[in-house]
Amino acid sequence: MDVWIYFLAAVALWAGLAAQISGLRRAWHDPFKRALCAVIFLAGLCFALGAPPTIAWINRTLGEPNAAAPVTYGTVTAFSASSLALVIKWRGGDPDRVRRLSRSWLGTYSLIIILEVILFAVGSAPTERRTDFDTYYAGTPYIREMILLYLIAHFAAASTTTTLCWRWTGQTTGWTRRALKLFALGWLFNCAYGAFKLTAICARWSGRDWDGLSTQLAPLLVAAGSAFVAAGYVVPGLGPWSSSAFTFMRLRPLFRLLVDPADRRHTVSLSWRSLADVELQLTKRTTAIRDGLSRLTSHLDEDVRTRAYSRAITEGASVAAAELIGSAAMVAVAADACSGSSEAHADALRVSNGTARGRFWWISLGAEQADLIRLSRAVRAPVVRAIMRAQVEPGVGEHNGRDSGGRPLPVHPLRRLPGWFSR
Repeated sequence: MDVWIYFLAAVALWAGLAAQISGLRRAWHDPFKRALCAVIFLAGLCFALGAPPTIAWINRTLGEPNAAAPVTYGTVTAFSASSLALVIKWRGGDPDRVRRLSRSWLGTYSLIIILEVILFAVGSAPTERRTDFDTYYAGTPYIREMILLYLIAHFAAASTTTTLCWRWTGQTTGWTRRALKLFALGWLFNCAYGAFKLTAICARWSGRDWDGLSTQLAPLLVAAGSAFVAAGYVVPGLGPWSSSAFTFMRLRPLFRLLVDPADRRHTVSLSWRSLADVELQLTKRTTAIRDGLSRLTSHLDEDVRTRAYSRAITEGASVAAAELIGSAAMVAVAADACSGSSEAHADALRVSNGTARGRFWWISLGAEQADLIRLSRAVRAPVVRAIMRAQVEPGVGEHNGRDSGGRPLPVHPLRRLPGWFSR
């Protein structure tokens, strides 16, 4: 396997660790968060130590031809045990049982690491092997046992973790379920890594040369598996963050329409802190939009909605899309009118403060976030822009309720409050 793949895998894993740093700072006393970051760090370290240049540097530094072998094997074993213990803690259950089970795994694998070092010390590996140590020394006493111990321990942890994660997917939903599927897939690749390594070693025992399974295919499998595992670690934190950030951006057209840019209460300066608190910023933006809708309720014009609906139907939109476009046009025209008239804006503020109530005053309270996203997308529709131009310049961009032949356009019978306004 090319050298760059080792370092690329390490960088990918440590990039996942970097995504966890802000959460670690806020929850430094959370043992689960610390354990998660430690596992991701160990995963990247396994690849960094497994790269041939790193192996050569360790051997040269320690003055032993293959000193990197027990160092790398011990790191992989520690990573396997930590990952398994982390999944057990993540799944939860009876605290005493979880603590006892995770400690037993960690204790067992700590003993395995000690045995690996002892077996290497009593064995003999005088010839430096940077890429094929497993198969080259597959028949060497004590070194052979060290290799088998490492591979069996890794395979046991990988298969157990895969089984636990796959079973758990049926009990969860959302981003946690997606993360567990990535974990299961990633550790399945790790199982395949161990299986191919063991197959190549067994082939050596029988006099066959299947070293390619160990030196070429197995590292690719474990690299792919580690990428999936890293993604699984990142998804529970980054997934909701990315959804909130995407929603925040999708609400921007409606926010800019309804909220005065000079209002500093809703202006967020771009910084690392604002990026980390995107959920709070989304809440602020959603609240500002709902407040803006409330201020417009006494200025919403049913005729504007009807004209926009009719035009959208004429241009081939579905009934649902036309209703949404009609509502968006009604909101856009009202927002434009309020922004251009200080008296109207003041009157709208009085409505939102409860001194007067229009028939649409409650729409913002019943609007779900998904409805606001659809409305935000609709305010950019060409029909809405044409309706707004027609309000400024009557007769421009409008059908005036008639087609090119002067015949009245068909108007679909509507509910009084269509779409999300009726909820």
